[in-house]
Amino acid sequence: MINKRLLIKNLLAHNDENSFYDKKRFISISEKEGKAKFLKHVCALANSNPKNNSFIVIGVEDRDNTIVGVEFFDDSKIQNLINAYLDNPPIVSYENIPFPHLPENKVVGLVTIRSIGKLCALRKNIWKYYGGSVFYRDGSISMPKNFKSDLVDINSAVVTDLEKQSENNIQLTLDGVIDFIKNRHPDLPSFYKVFKEQFVVCWAGQLKKIKGKEYFSRVDIELINEQVRLFFSALDEVEIQVTENSFSLLEYVYLGLGPKKYYPLERLDISFSESGTYAMTSELVFEPPRYETKDLFHVYNTNNTLLQLIKQNITLSPRQTSDLKQMPDTYLICYLNGFEAAKDKMEMAKQLLKPVDEVVYRDLKQALRILRKVHYN
Repeated sequence: MINKRLLIKNLLAHNDENSFYDKKRFISISEKEGKAKFLKHVCALANSNPKNNSFIVIGVEDRDNTIVGVEFFDDSKIQNLINAYLDNPPIVSYENIPFPHLPENKVVGLVTIRSIGKLCALRKNIWKYYGGSVFYRDGSISMPKNFKSDLVDINSAVVTDLEKQSENNIQLTLDGVIDFIKNRHPDLPSFYKVFKEQFVVCWAGQLKKIKGKEYFSRVDIELINEQVRLFFSALDEVEIQVTENSFSLLEYVYLGLGPKKYYPLERLDISFSESGTYAMTSELVFEPPRYETKDLFHVYNTNNTLLQLIKQNITLSPRQTSDLKQMPDTYLICYLNGFEAAKDKMEMAKQLLKPVDEVVYRDLKQALRILRKVHYN
């Protein structure tokens, strides 16, 4: 098993960006330009490494390799994005890796790319890149090529050596469990479970019981062996089920016009086997609330008016301030009920609200996260 935190350190120490490794301060796949650039790098790394893993490390300063982190990113459907835009898409995973010196809500993103051994190319136009374009790594740069060259394996030996240097051991595992329970969450109930005598999962959260069921809020879950944060949220309610062979998480979202209720959003299941491997699957189980179109037109237009007032730096009335607090949920509900333009309005609001209201800005990011999950399903 590879300790992903150690792997990131070894990548940063090994060399500057090259044909099997790239680093980014951040990525923004919610915007067309950011999505296009991310796809370009994935395509180039896959073509330059047909027989080994390649990596993108996110949350690192380009000039001096300082680890600054990014916000937790739980887009478990990133493979769907890759499949939609690339021919011969590589197998791609995005993992959130905590570092001790980072704030609780910050991690380092690790994108692992595994080619399927065939030439990868853009399937359709996106931003300024044309469908059919092929990219390769030229040193530390992802470059388009106007010809389709053979895939050449030049990095397998060095990547294998890096991964071997990053394998886990008992000390790293024990240190990880102690750090999780005593240092990161001294104020919360914390738990751990050992699966198949090999894997350790730790979780912490504010526990409450409703009608005989246990729910957690302020949840943090980590697979200690690989130093991978599986889930983190200060807002959501989750239900956790543990058996001898599996760990399951059901995430809920709190939504509604007027009275709100909890709706199941996504189920994550991890199954551990005797062979020293595990399988992780996620399933969107969300059934959004439905409302009359005429009622939604009213809240949609109210939100649009609020955005214009904020854009013009006009002070909001107490009633408008109250409506603003509902904007993230109401825009999301509008989108889920067929108002497709609400997504663009939410992206616009994200830019406008950060200096205006930090709480509403945070709630809007949460709504966009839910929207992203639904969109890529």
